[in-house]
Amino acid sequence: MLIVVLLAMASSVVLASDPSPLQDFCIADKASPVLVNGFVCKNPMDVNAEDFFFSGLNKPGNTDNRLGSNVTAVNVNKIAGLNTLGISLARIDFAPYGLNPPHTHPRATEVLTVIEGTLLVGFVTSNPKNRLIFKVLNAGDVFVFPEGLIHFQFNRGHKNAVAIAGLSSQNPGVITVANAVFGSNPKIDDGILAKAFQVDKKVIDYLQSQFWMDNNN
Repeated sequence: MLIVVLLAMASSVVLASDPSPLQDFCIADKASPVLVNGFVCKNPMDVNAEDFFFSGLNKPGNTDNRLGSNVTAVNVNKIAGLNTLGISLARIDFAPYGLNPPHTHPRATEVLTVIEGTLLVGFVTSNPKNRLIFKVLNAGDVFVFPEGLIHFQFNRGHKNAVAIAGLSSQNPGVITVANAVFGSNPKIDDGILAKAFQVDKKVIDYLQSQFWMDNNN
């Protein structure tokens, strides 16, 4: 019996992701002062179609920035009805040679579908191999980025590109590597980063000044 219980507990940990729904839906009550892992449920009698609805994913995002890309996230913060459903999506727009820089989603696997244009995409496996697995995608192609791994998308074409990403969390989160390392608040000691990246402190100081301004404007 003990072995059975331990196996059941192990299985529940392995399968754990976003909280599973225990009723038809649990509309996020963002006004509630109660803090839980996710959001508490709104009174089901107050639920209406707007709680399951988002409009505007057909509109291109503004790519007039240094990276030449824009992510329009549609998660539980945009659609309250996604609460407990363990899914969200995003539209990613790319200017020519635009980049969605190396980043990770700590709580989600991502499935990317190219709608328009050509993208070079890839992810890096964990230590110690750190293998780069990459591929060139065209319209209609699909690529998977495993949960937690650093990945990127780059528009290598002369025209705009558009992709839709499905994510296995109502709130997948995003950590952009360069922003987190060089733009943290407060700053990581430049001596630590200089040793980690094996470069002069002046290089770190310059990068921190650039990213810190971007993150804190």
